Amino acid sequence: MNSSSDRIIHSILDNDFYKFTMQHASIKKFPYAKASYVFINRGEHQFPIGFAERLKSAVAEMAHLKLTPTEKNYLQKTCPYLDPTYLDFLQGYRYDPNEVHIVQEGTQLEVTLSGYWYRTILWEVPLMSIICELFYKMSSEKRESDQLIIAHAKEKIENYRKLGITIAEFGTRRRHSYEVHDLVVATLKKYGEGTFIGTSNVHLAMKYNTKPIGTHAHEWFMFHAAKYGFKMANSMGLEHWVDTYRGDLGIALTDTYTSAVFFEQFDKKFAKLFDGVRHDSGDPLEFADLTIKHYQSLGINPLSKFIIFSDGLNPEKVERIAQYCKGKIGISFGIGTDFTNDVGLPAMNIVIKMKQAFPEGAHWIDVVKLSDERKKYTGNPEMIDLAKRLLDIK
Repeated sequence: MNSSSDRIIHSILDNDFYKFTMQHASIKKFPYAKASYVFINRGEHQFPIGFAERLKSAVAEMAHLKLTPTEKNYLQKTCPYLDPTYLDFLQGYRYDPNEVHIVQEGTQLEVTLSGYWYRTILWEVPLMSIICELFYKMSSEKRESDQLIIAHAKEKIENYRKLGITIAEFGTRRRHSYEVHDLVVATLKKYGEGTFIGTSNVHLAMKYNTKPIGTHAHEWFMFHAAKYGFKMANSMGLEHWVDTYRGDLGIALTDTYTSAVFFEQFDKKFAKLFDGVRHDSGDPLEFADLTIKHYQSLGINPLSKFIIFSDGLNPEKVERIAQYCKGKIGISFGIGTDFTNDVGLPAMNIVIKMKQAFPEGAHWIDVVKLSDERKKYTGNPEMIDLAKRLLDIK
């Protein structure tokens, strides 16, 4: 029997906003699709003995989460583009721990997820949060004090204000703990007026009366590749997004199959319909040049569009990007781990990625991601080679 002391996630909305927006879209477009996901330990962290049992216990507690009437009302008011039928569905949704498979051998941890895509899509972010929080709980190292964490966040947001830029907090998945995350968002809200514009975490957006921020993730386009093929993945992914949201949630993610390939398909229609693009891998200044050049080639003023930078940002990187892009294109920043895991301990480097998709009427198909950095490629090497050949990626 699990005790509630094993519970690490306390609200169904303690998740990134784009998980809900993609869930809504997948229910509308692909209700019979299935997906599987795999945990990738990029940082080669050594998990303490007994970690898997604690993780299983915390995962079992997830089954008790449900959307409260207050949370449902918040989503109705804040996100009018989410259908009432979806909000009713979410109210009835329960996490199924049987969709998660956890194995530990020595200090190595294996985690996989599998089930209907519209169900399993919600697991990734809270599961990563649980893994991080448990890892720090089970290690003997102590984090910095609340006062220091508040001071770090206050100094950062005040420096960002001096740069004249806007910042969102994107740090749910690799946070030190919920406690630290809560402290950081409270601090950003208190000291960041005019600079801090929101958080990807829906629960904390509701708690601190700020905007929930996000659109879609790589898995949206990875699934579309399984369904329609690599050459059609970007364009069909964008088409279905527009069809679902009719102009809302208009930031497109570019680097599922490299940004160069994306921009070949990001034609004038999409470039006008979307408010901008998100940068998540590769050199940010080269990406800015590529994006500006693309908008100009379509006769669109880059200053009427936005780049959201979100790749491993810290104050130095943000300042360099802001100075480079000033007066060239609209910019904003989504900062994750540097806000929510700047506690005097090494931050974890882990991801959970879609591994296979099962579109309706098909079979299990390996999916891949080809970022603008080779070291961020994920997926079956043979499928990666096939995608590179079909998309002419050198």
